Amino acid sequence: MKAPIHKNIESQVHTVTVQELKAPHFDPNWHFHPHYQLFTVLEGTGKRLIGDSIQTFGPGDTVFLGPDVPHLWRSDPAYFEAGSDLITHGVVLYFQEDFLGKDFLEKPEMLGLRQLLLDSKRGIEYKGALRDHIREELLTQTNTEGFKSILKLLTLLDKLAHEPGGSPISSYGYVNTYKVSETERMQKVHDYVLQHFFQEIRLGDVASLAGMTEAAFCRYFKARANKTFIDFVNEIRIGHACKLLLEDKWTIAQIAYDSGFDSLSNFNRNFKKYIGHTPREYKGNY
Repeated sequence: MKAPIHKNIESQVHTVTVQELKAPHFDPNWHFHPHYQLFTVLEGTGKRLIGDSIQTFGPGDTVFLGPDVPHLWRSDPAYFEAGSDLITHGVVLYFQEDFLGKDFLEKPEMLGLRQLLLDSKRGIEYKGALRDHIREELLTQTNTEGFKSILKLLTLLDKLAHEPGGSPISSYGYVNTYKVSETERMQKVHDYVLQHFFQEIRLGDVASLAGMTEAAFCRYFKARANKTFIDFVNEIRIGHACKLLLEDKWTIAQIAYDSGFDSLSNFNRNFKKYIGHTPREYKGNY
C-alpha cells in the first residue's frame, strides 16, 4: 500500500490551483496538506472522514477545509473491484493563507474572511443554494486563469464569509493532533476498518496492526480522533446503514447484519444513539 502522505500540491506557476479529478476512485489515502481546500463531488459515493467526523458522501458533497485538517473520501468497495466501470468525478481548489501576501488578512476589511478561514479548521459543509453556487464557481474556475482566477476566488470567499449555508463538520472540541510521522499508522487502522466493518473487528487485531498493546492503542486513538475506537467503528457501520436505508431495497434486519451488527436490538440501540432516531423513523423522515 502506498504510504499516506503529507501531500505536496504546490504549483510553481499558479497562486490558485484548480484540479478536475476523474478516476475509478478517489484518493484512498488518509492525508493532510498546508493548503486551504474547497472540494465538490460531482460523481461517486462512499465514506467521508474529516477530522473526527464520519459521514457518507455522494454527488453534491461540498466542503471547505483549512490547512492540515486530515481527510479522506473513501469510495465504496464497488469502485475498487476488478472490471468495475464506476467512475468518480470532483473539482478541487487549493490556495494558501498568504496567497496575496503575508499582511493581506490583517486589513480591517478582511475580518469576515479571517473568521471564515478560522472556522475552516473544523471543516465546513455546504448545503442548499450556496452549495450549488460553489459547484458552479468551481467548474468555472477550471477554465479561468491569471488575475481573473484570483478575483473569482476572492468574490467566492467573500460570499462564503457572509451568507448562510455552511455548517461545521468536526466537533466543537476537536483538536488536530496529527503529525506526518503518525499518519501511516492511522491510515492502516482506517483501511482495516473500512474494509472489514461488516465483520467482527477484534481490538487486539487492530492494536497489533498499529504496533501497540490494546490499552495503549485505545488511548492513542482517542487522543487523535477525539472519540473511542468503538465509536469510530460504530459510526462507520451506522453511516453504511443510513445509505442502505435510503436505497430502500432491504429489510431493517438485513441492513443491521450487513452493517456489521450482531443483533437487531444492538443495531437499533446504536442507531438511536448516533442518529437520534430509530432506523424506521430515519427511513420515514428521509
